[in-house]
Amino acid sequence: MKSRRADAGAGGHEAAISFGSNLGQSLAIIAKAWREMGDCPVLTPVALSSPYRSQPLDMISDNWFVNAAALVRTTLSPEALLRLLHAVEAKHGRRRGPVALASPQDRPLDLDLLLYDDLLLATERLVVPHPRMAQRLFMLTPLAEIAEGRLHPASGKTIGALLAELQRSRPDQLIERIAW
Repeated sequence: MKSRRADAGAGGHEAAISFGSNLGQSLAIIAKAWREMGDCPVLTPVALSSPYRSQPLDMISDNWFVNAAALVRTTLSPEALLRLLHAVEAKHGRRRGPVALASPQDRPLDLDLLLYDDLLLATERLVVPHPRMAQRLFMLTPLAEIAEGRLHPASGKTIGALLAELQRSRPDQLIERIAW
């Protein structure tokens, strides 16, 4: 396990969260999940990106995703925040289990913890920063909209620089901004 202690500072820790949905009314599901997170006393909403439409990646599906990214402040530990995110997913019909983890499936809501302060963490249940974030336009594009200058703690590069590199190296990943 690698970790670097994150400084809570005033108001808790800053976390970046990725939202995704490709089943049901995806825009409405993401907007509702964001509002529900804002109602949690242990979370303070900071910023929500525009929504983006993206092709499925690393899975076979005809259903394109709607994605967004958010910044929140929280007093929760990374593990407790992950449990909260999984509870919000479950409330919206997301089912996790061995089959779901073995092969990616369509989902009404997918919430991923991308960053937590400048923490580097690797446990059996959680890796922060998100281990595939730098290879996924659907994560970097919305995150760059709200945190372009933020440093990725493992690479030392800004989110904007990671996005520019990925856009050059993976033009096959399709993503477009849409409206709420």
